[in-house]
Amino acid sequence: MTSTVPEKTLTPAAEVELSIGGMTCASCATRIEKKLNRMDGVSATVNFATEKAKVSYADGIAVADLIATVEKTGYTAEEPLPPGPPSSEEEAGPAAADGESASLRQRLLVSLVLSVPVVLMAMVPALQFDNWQWLSLTLAAPVVVWGAYPFHKAAWTNARHGAATMDTLVSLGTLAALGWSVWALFFGHAGMPGMRHGFEFTISRSDGSSSIYLEAAAGVTTFILAGRYLEAKSKRKAGAALRALLELGAKDVSVLRGGKEVRIPVGQLAVGDRFVVRPGEKVATDGTVVEGNSAVDASMLTGESVPVDVTVGTAVTGATVNAGGRLVVEATRIGSDTQLARMAQLVEDAQNGKAEVQRLADRISGVFVPVVLVIALSTLLTWLFVTGDATAAFTAAVAVLIIACPCALGLATPTALMVGTGRGAQLGILIKGPEVLESTRRVDTVVLDKTGTVTTGRMRLQDVFPASDVDEEELLRLAGSLEHASEHPIAQAIAAGAIARAGGLPVPENFENVAGLGVQGLVDGHAVLVGREKLLREWAIELPQELAEAKAAAEAEGRTAVAVAWDGEARGVLTVADAVKETSAEAVAELRELGLRPVLLTGDNQAVAESVARAVGIDEVIAEVLPQDKVDVIKRLQGEGRTVAMVGDGVNDAAALATADLGLAMGTGTDAAIEAGDLTLVRGDLRVAADAIRLSRKTLGTIKGNLFWAFGYNIAALPLAAAGMLNPMIAGAAMAFSSVFVVTNSLRLRSFK
Repeated sequence: MTSTVPEKTLTPAAEVELSIGGMTCASCATRIEKKLNRMDGVSATVNFATEKAKVSYADGIAVADLIATVEKTGYTAEEPLPPGPPSSEEEAGPAAADGESASLRQRLLVSLVLSVPVVLMAMVPALQFDNWQWLSLTLAAPVVVWGAYPFHKAAWTNARHGAATMDTLVSLGTLAALGWSVWALFFGHAGMPGMRHGFEFTISRSDGSSSIYLEAAAGVTTFILAGRYLEAKSKRKAGAALRALLELGAKDVSVLRGGKEVRIPVGQLAVGDRFVVRPGEKVATDGTVVEGNSAVDASMLTGESVPVDVTVGTAVTGATVNAGGRLVVEATRIGSDTQLARMAQLVEDAQNGKAEVQRLADRISGVFVPVVLVIALSTLLTWLFVTGDATAAFTAAVAVLIIACPCALGLATPTALMVGTGRGAQLGILIKGPEVLESTRRVDTVVLDKTGTVTTGRMRLQDVFPASDVDEEELLRLAGSLEHASEHPIAQAIAAGAIARAGGLPVPENFENVAGLGVQGLVDGHAVLVGREKLLREWAIELPQELAEAKAAAEAEGRTAVAVAWDGEARGVLTVADAVKETSAEAVAELRELGLRPVLLTGDNQAVAESVARAVGIDEVIAEVLPQDKVDVIKRLQGEGRTVAMVGDGVNDAAALATADLGLAMGTGTDAAIEAGDLTLVRGDLRVAADAIRLSRKTLGTIKGNLFWAFGYNIAALPLAAAGMLNPMIAGAAMAFSSVFVVTNSLRLRSFK
């Protein structure tokens, strides 16, 4: 009996995120991505900046198979940890990144100390005492062997898998220069006492047995290490946005067990548990209020500037802050199901989905490196075949490797970035790294968050409308006195405004907070009510027409109107709003001058948003959006062919900042927003956004100019080196000159205004 087994059909089963180790450039990420995507039923994206691979795989494929594929490619991969409270390994992640950066820093400092005397002795004949060359070898060897070990290791790994990168050129060039120098010292004439190393710009072939190239080997190593260290410092912050998001949540919580409060870590909270939230505390997780009344400040998550009144049956979100009375909440979602966790996932997805802009040097190296290796080998073989002179052949081949060795390329990006970011810091701008700059040139739309970006993010007393027979100062004094006893943010804004305009406030008696409506009490013998119009109606008090019209007009402008009454009559209306920053209108005008189309995006209501937009000169308004909607809006604009910059400051902006082509975070905002953004505006002044885009474009132009000239020197000199007209010493000098040019060009950024 025979049976036919149907062919197994692979269907998408799961997603996994792998931590990748051993990547040294963007081409490494591309190589891993290609290998994974060649597996049946696998779709993968690899992010060089975050060092993670996001992989979708089908039934029949194990995570171990994915890891094995990555390891066969020459890199490492780690399985994800099971969900749960942060483990010691997770907590050690940032520390491990710091350790890697510290290791690079140590290599750089040691190499710098050892290389400086080597370069000086080679370049300044007056410093060449008897047997100086042996001291040079003693100092240069550790630099080339130990300092450049990461390059040698990466080059060997790539070679084993049939690939070549800039690491290959660095490794081959430095080892060839060191190897030739050792041969010349021990078996040639370079090791003889009294040997001198002239520094000449003559283009002529020399006796390779009497030349050493230790300064080129040590100098190249130190320069490239400097570039890698700066890159590592930037990459170390790649995961900080997610950590900042998750750290917003409460760390522990008071749970009701048997009628008593028990303090436990949030990780031990279960669905159905009831927990207590006191005034000023964070809500531990998503849940429903089962006892108490209060106002909850959700601005960090929703962008809504006005605190939300909550009572029994109201849903609350984890990480929001209780701004009023005591609440008892029943947990409905915990761990990865909470809104905060889903926002963290949004940020991570946006980061992994954003196309990483590969550095220009790495792009060109895909062709440049193999070509240089072929030229060097061809030079060696051609000279051996034509002249039979092994010394001349090896000298010419080493000259090819050294002139092509990317010394200036290693400086092109870091020096421009250092000068540009230094100047930016003086202007209140932090640029995170070279990969963010290209977007600034193409940006045509700028999306502005409202709360904390265009506005101050703090409620303030705006207008005072007293009844016709009421003194304004008296109105503020009585209303402010009662509100001063309340913890509600709107009440505090009124109290602060009353103190500023009317001076000292009397102490109220019989103060009472009426949940969801306002406050009441006795002030100087008057029975005072301050709150919603509904509170006054409960006391059979109606607003006269003039106050009703003032209230309606204020609400139409998006402001919060508060009614005031005493002794049985309505006495006035106070309006409170999130104030527009004084510089916002000027900033919007400057952004328009840069050719950008401003869009106001906010979680606040439509009336508030349109009022703010009119005040600052913005035509396009998108209001009442949740955090996930902000991401969708950014994607929709990108789908229309626009290149979008996003300016924001809250946790609710973090995912949108990561999704946008260019994220500008206000430095006065949350850590999550700052870490998710590409540029940080330290001063919190929106005008700096325009400066940031101008400076970024200027810095990008400088980097491109540096890379052009760095490659130009190498490419122009390659034919001379291959023809034997450029000895390695002159090759080293050409490299030094190109480096000086790159640094000088970068320093021009200091004059940016």
